[in-house]
Amino acid sequence: GFTNTSWQCRGRGRYKEANRAFLFVLSGFGEGSPCKMKLKDEDDSTAVYHDANFGPTFGGAGEDIYVNGCNVFINMGHAYERCPVEQLNGLLHNNYSKYPIEEMEVFAVSDSYGPKLQKKLCSYPATKVPAVDLFTNEINEAINEKWTTLHKLEKEVLSQEVLFEIEEHFVESFASGDRNDVITLDVSGTMMVTKRTTLQCIDGSVLAQQFDDTKWTEQGSNNMRVKEWSSAEVCNWVKNIEGIQEDVSNLFESNGINGSELLALSESGLEKMGVVRVGTTCLLLKEIKLLEQKSQDVSTLIEHSPYCFGKILDYLRMKHLHSVELIKEPSLPSISEAQVERFEKVVKYYFPGETSKLMLGDASSMLEDVSVEDAVLASIRRLNDRLGLSDVGCTVDEILAELQSQGYSFTGFEVMHAVNSLCLEGHIYSTIDEAHFQLAE
Repeated sequence: GFTNTSWQCRGRGRYKEANRAFLFVLSGFGEGSPCKMKLKDEDDSTAVYHDANFGPTFGGAGEDIYVNGCNVFINMGHAYERCPVEQLNGLLHNNYSKYPIEEMEVFAVSDSYGPKLQKKLCSYPATKVPAVDLFTNEINEAINEKWTTLHKLEKEVLSQEVLFEIEEHFVESFASGDRNDVITLDVSGTMMVTKRTTLQCIDGSVLAQQFDDTKWTEQGSNNMRVKEWSSAEVCNWVKNIEGIQEDVSNLFESNGINGSELLALSESGLEKMGVVRVGTTCLLLKEIKLLEQKSQDVSTLIEHSPYCFGKILDYLRMKHLHSVELIKEPSLPSISEAQVERFEKVVKYYFPGETSKLMLGDASSMLEDVSVEDAVLASIRRLNDRLGLSDVGCTVDEILAELQSQGYSFTGFEVMHAVNSLCLEGHIYSTIDEAHFQLAE
């Protein structure tokens, strides 16, 4: 949810007004596009609830959504509009849907702009209004007051012009460009939509190469964007259907059928247009169905964790916005502790070598400062924690695989030498044979 009322909580919890508050769903629950639920009454004094014992709470007398502990409770449709996702709406005040919180992000809306636009906004010098003293004191005061007011209004107008330019720049950054640049990604079953320019914003990455103009094949070629066809394109398509006579295409032309209307045609629609032969009707319906299937969006498969790739995509979006001076330099992605290892592997796959440091920071360079012995000890501890190893311990091959999953590039010889050294120093010992090892501690 969004609220325009700043958080304040002193003593007991209190309801607050927030005339611009709203709830939203970005994705999930089978919803294909974002949806927004406005506050039903802008003057509602229970739009939000501030209480140190609860997380964000929207709506009173049967909260639409509130956070308590590690769970979020949802029961929309009371103080806020009903949600298109019906399972999130409730008929009764206490009929909440409960969902565990896996990850929470909090954003603040900032008044600052990109450095160039911020500089322009502050570039107008403060002009000193010359005082008028040619008339009586009463007249001079009235004139000077008017002059001061006019100069103040002039500065406000100039500031509004810059703000308009900023807003125009912001809208253009999203709305401009080739619409064919927008692509759909199927990330292991989770659909994500972005622009190729976003995926290419870090030079030298695998993504930049994969979606480069020289290698990229557009999803759903132009001739398959059926909904955008003109009546002339529809007529030409009908003419090229084997077995359809020319007079039938003339019926489409005379009725001015465009692409969207073509896909919506039914048997009764064709009959009203003047198509009388049963065979022609069946053939047209069959071809229209095939055309609709071909015109559906094609997605590019990404076989990686949706969580990890989603974090990468969010960061690339921020980098792109920074490149057009809409936001400040984005911070590095915040990753759930349980996903850190997997995230690093995915990052290093798409951003090999030095480019991975753009997203991982100095964490990747820290690996170079760790000795083989320390890395081996840490790997055995992780294997113990994750697999619950018994006294049998683990093999050198398992240790090597664990090190590689952490991004280390030690050779088998180096690991074996480190294992022997650790055995001699008493840090680890061999168990059932000379190939299995366990911590001595």
